[in-house]
Amino acid sequence: MRKGEKVNLIVQPQYASVDGGVDSENGVPSILPSSILSIDLELVSFKPVINVTGDLGVLKKILKEGEGTLTANEGASVTIRYTAKLEDGTLFEKRGFDGEDALKFITDEEQVITGLDQAVTTMKKGERAIVTVKPDYGFGSTEVKRDLAMVPPCSTIIFEVEMLEFAKEKDTREMNKHERIEVAQRKKDEGNLLFKDGKYQRAMKKYEKAVDYINEDEPFEDDDQRIVKSLRLSCWLNSAACCLKRNEFQEAIKHCSKVLEVESCNVKALYRRAQAFMETADLHLAELDIKKALEIDPENREVKLIQKTLKQLQAESNKRDAKLYTTMFTRLSNENSSAAKQRLKVEETDSKNEENVGEINMR
Repeated sequence: MRKGEKVNLIVQPQYASVDGGVDSENGVPSILPSSILSIDLELVSFKPVINVTGDLGVLKKILKEGEGTLTANEGASVTIRYTAKLEDGTLFEKRGFDGEDALKFITDEEQVITGLDQAVTTMKKGERAIVTVKPDYGFGSTEVKRDLAMVPPCSTIIFEVEMLEFAKEKDTREMNKHERIEVAQRKKDEGNLLFKDGKYQRAMKKYEKAVDYINEDEPFEDDDQRIVKSLRLSCWLNSAACCLKRNEFQEAIKHCSKVLEVESCNVKALYRRAQAFMETADLHLAELDIKKALEIDPENREVKLIQKTLKQLQAESNKRDAKLYTTMFTRLSNENSSAAKQRLKVEETDSKNEENVGEINMR
């Protein structure tokens, strides 16, 4: 139904739940069992519910529509006010009411819980909504102390949020080439700070965004092209380092391979890809990368160190292989011996049977 639509519904007994009858109340006659109902219905208003995360982890019910069509995007500076409650109605936090300052933050920076962060990026200026956040997008299995109450582990959180204002992050299409390079450099620097703080996932997002600002489809002047190339390679290398820290070795290999497609003699890319190959037990490929890196930079201390580690891994692998083959040969030898003994027994039995037959024929 659409807002303002009026309809007449004919409801069969199996869908009316009146098999036992309903007593009259407030002057309305009782509904007899097995009755067919005729209902006049008008949709006066409705509140849209949006599945923000696609898995029902974050639901947004709009109480008041916002202005225009623009919503806050990733990286936008937003100002909101809100109340936060548990499912039982316990208020544990509020901002922007009773003289308190509203909350200002940048989206996609992990400055608030994931569920609230993602919901806010779908909101228009002036919009007010109920946002229900499941534990996976909230505080998870951790007990958290907030301003007004404790939040127990595995709690579903209910926010009532109002978007006061936001400033969208400038789109790449709105920037000239020099602005893109400046933003890419800033994103890379922000990623480096996050990397130093051990926030590898957030650092990777910064590096990815930096590369998006200077994508290969856009031509740059010769001087700018050198800067752009250096930025891309640096971001891919740093992303590979993040992947190694997060044990995402196949992704690390992909990032290093991107660098080597552009610059085949990049020692850092060879070194980090060799590390990833060693972790995935691709020792031969690791050996090739290390050998090439040492041909380019024979005195590279880090490469020499992982070369020693590689040799240890290869020795251990050879021992395991030798033990495996020895076990296999022993088993085959035993099986052959058993088969030979079995054949010998069969032959002896057959020979005895022939002798017995001969004795019977002689009688």
